[in-house]
Amino acid sequence: MDCEKINTLTAALEYIERRLDNEISQEECARYACVSLSGLQKLFRSVFHKSVGDYVTRRRLTAAAKELQQRELSVLDIALKYCWGSAEAFTRAFSRVWGVTPTEYRRKWRFSGLCPKFDLPYLSEYKGGSLMKQKYDISELYDYILSKQGTYLLSFDVRHLLEINKDFGQEAGDKVILEGLHRIDRECADGMMMFRIGGDEFVMMTGLSDKNEVEALAKKIMSHNGEVVVHDGKEIPVSLRAGAVLLKEGRLRYSELFTELVNAPSPVSGEVKF
Repeated sequence: MDCEKINTLTAALEYIERRLDNEISQEECARYACVSLSGLQKLFRSVFHKSVGDYVTRRRLTAAAKELQQRELSVLDIALKYCWGSAEAFTRAFSRVWGVTPTEYRRKWRFSGLCPKFDLPYLSEYKGGSLMKQKYDISELYDYILSKQGTYLLSFDVRHLLEINKDFGQEAGDKVILEGLHRIDRECADGMMMFRIGGDEFVMMTGLSDKNEVEALAKKIMSHNGEVVVHDGKEIPVSLRAGAVLLKEGRLRYSELFTELVNAPSPVSGEVKF
């Protein structure tokens, strides 16, 4: 991708991030990024496979999910903060993306990073009009991850997601991702954390240093492989793969850390690669 397009996307994402809890004008966003509105919309679709509006909605619902977990604000307060006109409208939007109401989410989920900000350094992988792999920004978790040196992380991905998106559509793929996330999230005990690093890639910081315990945890999550989600009356099996990496102690730069995460051993369904 050329520098002009990277600069355009950098500016647009910066504008959106600063205004998640305020009104966002796509026209103003385009002006801020020094591009036409149609040019910005086309660039978003070709690179992120999402419209500007859909990206904004998902980033707001991700921020709202974090608020539901971390603060005592009411659903209405959170809805208004992130620019929904009513709790009902917010609940409909939240349920479409998360599969549960905000109240149910607050009770059952730990994970909130469904749609983190895109990680722009990895736009260098852009070829032929689309990203080879969409990567997300985890820089705010850098200190937390370093505090877990000497313990294992588990890297999961969803099997056959490309085929599912092709055969059943993006909405079905989103349901499959959410189901995979929920399986991991259910096993996140106190002191553990999960976050998203790519389109279908997730990392679980186990805090465990015993290899056998880590393997048992991964196999417990993958014991649900083959269970289905239903989309438009069709049953779609959902399976995960897992690889484990020991975070060695010592100084580690963010770029090196990200490489460690994305280069976890190639996982195999039903097994855990170390």
